Amino acid sequence: MTWSEEFDGPAGAPPDPSVWVAEVGGGGWGDAQEQTYTRPPANASLTGRGELAIVARAEADGGVSSARLTTRGRVAFRYGVIAARMKVPAGAGVWPAFWLLGTDIGEVGWPGCGEIDVMEHVGADPYSVHGTVHGPGYAGVGSGIGSRHVTPSLLSDRFRTYAVEWKPDEVSWSVDGHEYFRVTPDDIPGPWLFNRPFFLLINLAIGGAWPGNEAVASTLPAELLVDWIRVVGSEISYSKPSPRGYP
Repeated sequence: MTWSEEFDGPAGAPPDPSVWVAEVGGGGWGDAQEQTYTRPPANASLTGRGELAIVARAEADGGVSSARLTTRGRVAFRYGVIAARMKVPAGAGVWPAFWLLGTDIGEVGWPGCGEIDVMEHVGADPYSVHGTVHGPGYAGVGSGIGSRHVTPSLLSDRFRTYAVEWKPDEVSWSVDGHEYFRVTPDDIPGPWLFNRPFFLLINLAIGGAWPGNEAVASTLPAELLVDWIRVVGSEISYSKPSPRGYP
């Protein structure tokens, strides 16, 4: 194992701010999503059982709060097996995701930086997980290059391990060790952007432009549990973190 986050610590504590950066705010996040992201530990905290809980809640003002965490500016990865053991929430409108973006996003923007979605799940399609890549000419909801994998039981019924095996000129996806999709430069109708460093993201969105995933208030609160994130055989680069605490 090259790198891991096991989320050990007392209940209510934030995830390690030397590793995780909170992205905050609302505005739809490019997909008409309903949540506003906050700083930990308001919607992202340790459970005390070796897990991270990201919780989406209905707020008194009618809005929805949640959390989106990244390793941008902390740690980046190139290649290797990148996996997370997670238990996704149930209910129409939930949209948990574990994914990666290119570290050059500040210079080239999105989708020029590239995106690898290790897993996305929408509650309106409760048996399915999606694995996708995005780049110029193949980006956005319904436009990435990927696959929908249908599991024999509800995705939310237990912890599952979602992973990509990322090699030069190849990315493959699996659930609980079962590979269900593979992509190479020959499959991409645009530039192959996946031979350079990427950082991690994990979030719980609500609603959004994914067809059929309109938010339902009774779904909330919704909880995404992350048991661990582990990386094997990757080239890792670290950046000096900002002063301790969430920016």
